[in-house]
Amino acid sequence: MKKRPFIFAATALIGAALLLPVRGIAGDEDWSDFNGNAKAQKYSTAAQITPDNVKTLAVAWSVHTGDLSEGGTGIGPKTAWQSTPLFVNNMVYFSTPFYRIFAVAPDTGKVKWVYAAKTISNDPKSKFHGRNRGIAYWAAANPIAGQPCQKILYIGTVEGHLHAIDADTGQLCQSFGDHGILNVDQWNTINHKFPFELNQSVSIYKDTIIIGWAGVDWTWEDSPPGSVFGVDARTGQKKWEFQTEPENMRSKIGTTNVWAAMSVDVQNGLVYLPVSSPENNFWGGNRKQEMPYATSVTALHAETGEVAWARQLVHHDIWDIDTNAAPTLVDIQKDGKQIPALVQTTKQGFVFVLNRLTGEPIYPLEERPVPKSDVPGELAALTQPVPTVMQPTTPWNFPGLSTIADIASGGQCSRDYASYRDEGKFTPPSLKGTVTETPTTGGMEWGGGAVDPTTQTYVVNSSNVIQIYKLIPRHEFEALYAKVGAAAGATEYESPYAAQISSFLNLWGMPCWKPPYGTLSSYDLKTGKLLWRHPFGQVQQWGFYMPESWGSVTIGGPAITKTGLIFIGASMDSRVRAIDLKSGDVLWKHQVDAPAVSTPAVYTYRGKEYVVFAAGGNGILSPRIGDQLVAFALPN
Repeated sequence: MKKRPFIFAATALIGAALLLPVRGIAGDEDWSDFNGNAKAQKYSTAAQITPDNVKTLAVAWSVHTGDLSEGGTGIGPKTAWQSTPLFVNNMVYFSTPFYRIFAVAPDTGKVKWVYAAKTISNDPKSKFHGRNRGIAYWAAANPIAGQPCQKILYIGTVEGHLHAIDADTGQLCQSFGDHGILNVDQWNTINHKFPFELNQSVSIYKDTIIIGWAGVDWTWEDSPPGSVFGVDARTGQKKWEFQTEPENMRSKIGTTNVWAAMSVDVQNGLVYLPVSSPENNFWGGNRKQEMPYATSVTALHAETGEVAWARQLVHHDIWDIDTNAAPTLVDIQKDGKQIPALVQTTKQGFVFVLNRLTGEPIYPLEERPVPKSDVPGELAALTQPVPTVMQPTTPWNFPGLSTIADIASGGQCSRDYASYRDEGKFTPPSLKGTVTETPTTGGMEWGGGAVDPTTQTYVVNSSNVIQIYKLIPRHEFEALYAKVGAAAGATEYESPYAAQISSFLNLWGMPCWKPPYGTLSSYDLKTGKLLWRHPFGQVQQWGFYMPESWGSVTIGGPAITKTGLIFIGASMDSRVRAIDLKSGDVLWKHQVDAPAVSTPAVYTYRGKEYVVFAAGGNGILSPRIGDQLVAFALPN
């Protein structure tokens, strides 16, 4: 994904599987995708675990991969394990931050095989980033008996290589790319400041793989411009390429990439792209031309890469509020009609509900006037699209100063706040510093939400974070950089302005704004009504748990089951939880090795339901990291 700093304190081979029936194309009972299924619903029809018996849930098995790093000079950063396991082909598959795939028995966690997709480049721009968000699975619709690679797993690496592995044997598929490895970075031909990093799992439409990529954010204005590729699932041959930027801007303005997961409507042949913001992320004076795909949800015809429709969610984005999660596809019963819909979450805390065939709003949007920029050369958009029915998860205005943090700092929070610019959401970055209620770290992150398609109930976790955006003229920034020997925030080289980005904290590292810092919300998509919203998770700091009413900043999404349970990790306190879908009450929780910053997987195997979490941690939430994949089930 786009990489950015965020400080928030206080807060042997096949074994027994060959004896089982072979599955072909993934079915509803599988967890076949990073988001559960191609529609990104994160929903399971499993019905064994219920609100009545979930309190007896216990560890069924646990695997420690050994693939973790505390970081350090010459080593790279801490690992951030964000991988959601898959259950397909009667096997559990998962990937690690060291680009290894494990195949384990679904009922015991016994390791069947391991594939290591080692990085081979000596390019200093291709450093190990300790990050992986999962793998993808493809199966031939008409498999050829006796032939390898009729079921394939795909994993990408930091240097832009996509590996294709036989899901039965763990061996490279020799007919794919160059003996099993496709160099996606070969298509990185403009402003090659860094390789196309393949951190997120690819998306699958029939026999086409759709590939987005991540990169080094906040560093160069003229970084690689956005592109998405469609390639043949068997051979890796490129079928099509989609460019997110106007042709005349691509050599001078970078990103607008698709670094998050995508969703696919197989029936209608559409793939949905959450497109990020362009560089310079915080000053747009060099990109005043219209960029209709920037910070949008864009639908492509999956066979050709041609645009079906696009809906821009932020005009002239100068806050780095990327569209950062796969939209959830679901059919909604509204006004006596069934409507093919998608639900797109955003960092602003907005929930857009659109017709997924046309991009038109199902619930109204208004173009609301927003504050003007006071920075020379900038021309902020006069209005921004705002949903008027679906209640946002974050406040429009500053929630107020934290009394505790202000007193503890001798009034520092009050003094600092008075020195900043604050006119609510969409206040542009400024030279004096802007209080940003919709920062790059706020609202809904890449985990997105989950939906029960039978009741059309939608659930999503959200963070309430306040950051300070301060623009620094280039000559001042260069003088500061030479003096202190390090650059804080966004360098944005080739642009007139760098940016200093920091969370609004006091000298003790306490948030200067009122909690809650994180919430979990439930919506009725048939009406747009908010059903309930509760603080979610707990801040764990200095050896203490803060009050539950404060909630926690969260990363990672929820999963919903047929019986009305929400399973979710995501919070700072290294606990995983089961929550009642109807009421939002916590029914069960369990301590794991580290924050489970990934969406759980839910599946049924040999009549038993399992819920699996990768407890790997992320430095954004907590210093604690781990290498634990842990499965829970009811006692025998």
